Amino acid sequence: MSSLDDVRERLKQKPLAWLVTGAAGFIGSNLVETLLRLDQAVVGMDNLSTGYEHNLEQVRSAVGERRWKRFTFHEADIRVLNSCRHACRSADVVLHQAALGSVPRSIEDPIDAHDSNVTGFINMLIAARDSGVKRFVYASSSAIYGDHPALPKVEPNIGNALSPYAATKRFNEIYADVCARCYGVDTVGLRYFNVFGPRQDPNGAYAAVIPRWISSLIEGRAVQIFGDGETTRDFCYIENAVQANLLAATVASEDALNQVYNVAVNERTSLNDLFRMLRTMLEPAFPQVRGARAEHRDFRAGDMRHSQADITKAQTLLGYEPQWRVRQGLAEAIDWYVADAQARKPAEAHMPAGAASAAPELQ
Repeated sequence: MSSLDDVRERLKQKPLAWLVTGAAGFIGSNLVETLLRLDQAVVGMDNLSTGYEHNLEQVRSAVGERRWKRFTFHEADIRVLNSCRHACRSADVVLHQAALGSVPRSIEDPIDAHDSNVTGFINMLIAARDSGVKRFVYASSSAIYGDHPALPKVEPNIGNALSPYAATKRFNEIYADVCARCYGVDTVGLRYFNVFGPRQDPNGAYAAVIPRWISSLIEGRAVQIFGDGETTRDFCYIENAVQANLLAATVASEDALNQVYNVAVNERTSLNDLFRMLRTMLEPAFPQVRGARAEHRDFRAGDMRHSQADITKAQTLLGYEPQWRVRQGLAEAIDWYVADAQARKPAEAHMPAGAASAAPELQ
């Protein structure tokens, strides 16, 4: 039995009370769905600034009404301490996903990024401490590695931050460590590497390059690549990230707590290769993509050139074993991406010219 199978069995036998912040977002809504399928009691918190009610409606449809009754939603902001305390009050475990995740947006508005990602983060930590939460699992980022050149990325070796967003995530890890030392709050940080999958916002963070490119390809618009296309990322399917959260939330070993872990698959995929994969997968249903070519633009400020995760630490201490490689994940999610792109098309028809093919996010 795998570590993940063991966790699932234990949770079914002894359910916990969970709080998921950012519950209406991409990763948050997938976590909510998984927990409800395991018959857990789940509270969701989201201010709906980058999350969407339709994500939660998709969860409701997926899990059925019986399980949906175990879910309670708070439309609230992590920047308000009392709202955090209210949401935390009955939780055994917090899965903190709420953040403003865009590198370019953080460069344009560092104050807003700080308020949500740092002030909001410490609000949640203190609320969790005061409520006696047993475990606080939080979303960190591969952006932490900054300009450190070594590959693959190993947790202790980080460089200079390349964006305000990266700086906020570094603050998160520092505050989590301090709260563990000062207050005994058990924390686990997960450094996500370009997570992708269903319910991913094409205008959001993480690997939003994927939904944007799919939309552009099927609609006959130009795919834009910043640089020569040989920039690489460690693309991580959403089910791998969900697995990491469940393992981090339930791991019993003291050695595994108050640590940060890479969450990825230890692979490098270039943007050129990603473009070719998507084109090949879309071609049977959309023959017009066969001859599509990408437009190359200048490299973008704040982007790392290469990214690949060493996942040894997560494998050793958490029992993490990524079950989805990039091709498998794309094949699993492609129908959802296409349906979502086609559903968005009427709304995007009213957007300013070029808005639907804006710059993809890479973190």
